[in-house]
Amino acid sequence: MVYGEKSDVFSIQTINLTKRFAKKKHRGFFSFLRREQSKKNNAVTVALDKVNIKIRPRELFGLLGPNGSGKTTMIKCLSTILIPDEGTAIVNGFDIRKETSMVRASLGMVVGGERTLYWKLTARDNLMYFSSLYKMHKRHAKDRIEELLETLQLSERADERLEDYSTGMRQKVAIARALLHDPPILLLDEPTLGLDPGFARQIRNQIRDLSKKQGKTVLLTTHYMDEADQLCDRVAFINNGEIVAVDTPNRLKAMVKETELVEVSVYRPPADIEKQLRSLLPEAEVVKLIPGDEAEGVPSRIKIIGGTTEEHVGKIIDALRQKNIRIGSLNVGVPTLEDVFIKLTGAKLTEGGMQ
Repeated sequence: MVYGEKSDVFSIQTINLTKRFAKKKHRGFFSFLRREQSKKNNAVTVALDKVNIKIRPRELFGLLGPNGSGKTTMIKCLSTILIPDEGTAIVNGFDIRKETSMVRASLGMVVGGERTLYWKLTARDNLMYFSSLYKMHKRHAKDRIEELLETLQLSERADERLEDYSTGMRQKVAIARALLHDPPILLLDEPTLGLDPGFARQIRNQIRDLSKKQGKTVLLTTHYMDEADQLCDRVAFINNGEIVAVDTPNRLKAMVKETELVEVSVYRPPADIEKQLRSLLPEAEVVKLIPGDEAEGVPSRIKIIGGTTEEHVGKIIDALRQKNIRIGSLNVGVPTLEDVFIKLTGAKLTEGGMQ
């Protein structure tokens, strides 16, 4: 464990953390014949733009944003996989630019939706292999592995190859691997991505226990708004590489009053429905159509934020009926983190809900 070699108030602190990537532009098969390049080809994408956050010890902190907003880039910078272009971060008291080995010793990292384990090996063999990379004493490693297998309910199948595991079980092994050296800080990047609802709930329960019972500092990235709401002590909204807001889920949701929120689920809405509703509801701050997946039984949703719901409901229903749009349901009030994100940015978090 690396706890006390450098003490600080925060487990993680970013200081104007900035990361840029060059935009790649396909110029065709004979592009090598062109010697002149336009300035547009030298453009960059700012993945992180002067990000400043402070995460306290033992805090379960959520980084919430849509795909491509900068969440994974943040994780990669904090774990020293990527070097920031400007600024820095202090992790467990160590600078990610100057003390990379101490930063890595302080962290356990889990990445969702990627192959980070060896599928031809058993769960136990995977963990033994990674314990050797951590230079753990063999006897201690065996005891620690048995403890983790028991905690994560993997003992009965520990000697089966990972290729025979479900996605959820592999994710449990990935969490066990991150916990092998008992780090004080965990970076969890979309840990429930692609999991079925049952395994997603198990993973969330284990994440909660890691923070509340084992005292780990956890940075969780997700685009599932309900996941962040259920788990996190505080949440930071990130959009286009910028931090938009940081607070507790309840305080963030208080930014949207129940008297100014309407959500309507609809089927096959026309593309111009947003424009039409905006013209009918000029006092509304946000009118947003969030496409669904009707083939999977998920309707589209229209969110209206701002103004008075009592005045809106009749106009909304009349407008939808005139367009022969089938209405699935209409809900008033009960704001979510998604509503706050839409109000602050005008962008949607995700087209789906939490698993």
